[in-house]
Amino acid sequence: MSNYVIFTDSCIDLPAELADRLALRVLPLYVTVNNSIYHNYLDERDITFKDFYQFLREHKLSQTSQVNPQEFIDALEPILKDGNDILSISFSSALSGTYQSSVIAKEELLQRYPHRKIITIDSLCASMGQGLLLTYAADLKKQGLSLEELAKWVEKNKTKVCHLFTVGDLNHLKRGGRLSYAKAFIGTLLRIKPLLHVNMKGQLVQTGATRGRSRVLTKMIERMEQTIIEPEGQLIYISHGDCEADALVLKQMIIEKFPIKDVIINYVGPVIGSHSGIDTLALFYLGEDRTVPY
Repeated sequence: MSNYVIFTDSCIDLPAELADRLALRVLPLYVTVNNSIYHNYLDERDITFKDFYQFLREHKLSQTSQVNPQEFIDALEPILKDGNDILSISFSSALSGTYQSSVIAKEELLQRYPHRKIITIDSLCASMGQGLLLTYAADLKKQGLSLEELAKWVEKNKTKVCHLFTVGDLNHLKRGGRLSYAKAFIGTLLRIKPLLHVNMKGQLVQTGATRGRSRVLTKMIERMEQTIIEPEGQLIYISHGDCEADALVLKQMIIEKFPIKDVIINYVGPVIGSHSGIDTLALFYLGEDRTVPY
């Protein structure tokens, strides 16, 4: 069985030390803030997450750009030269062009290295949902699954990663085309907090709304209870847009409700944070597939 490497992008939003421990190769995506480009390294070497969210608080414009195929080629080719095959798992194609760039890069590289294998997968996941999928994949690789066996497992199980999101500022959803101006304006006045999830196509869609932050956290727990499968031993991930106190409250609610293995909290990185904004809170776990009605 040939050696292979699991490759992904920085939208996994995992702590850097965890990604290193899982032996993941991570392509840093990037954001532009006030004409300055910052790469979204997991270890924050280019910009700290605190500094990024401070930019947003100062109403500085943050924009993202699609990573191009050449950037994938530059990152993947040294892996192939070292004699490794590659399993590449990318940010949801419904939210980014990252996956498509990986496919183009794969086609080019296989012409140069016809004896190597590259499998590209659209995760249909976002933020630490993608990170959770990669965590399970890396653990299974350590257990001895071959490249083909692991790719098959990822394709079969990727839509079992449930995503529940809420945001602090409806205007970020309006700017991203997820909410109309009228809904954002009225919702802000009434302190409406949307509840969103990622559907079977990897799209971020609204699934409900409630008034007030504490109520939306309760809704998240209720929906988790409806859909989670075999919580015993599960890893639960929470990502946040510079609102760690709320993330800790949600963690405590989960611990009190479910017999889970552990809860890991980390920031929503700058790439996704450019679209979701300050005070985003997201919850990820394995559950019934995303067609289950909420």
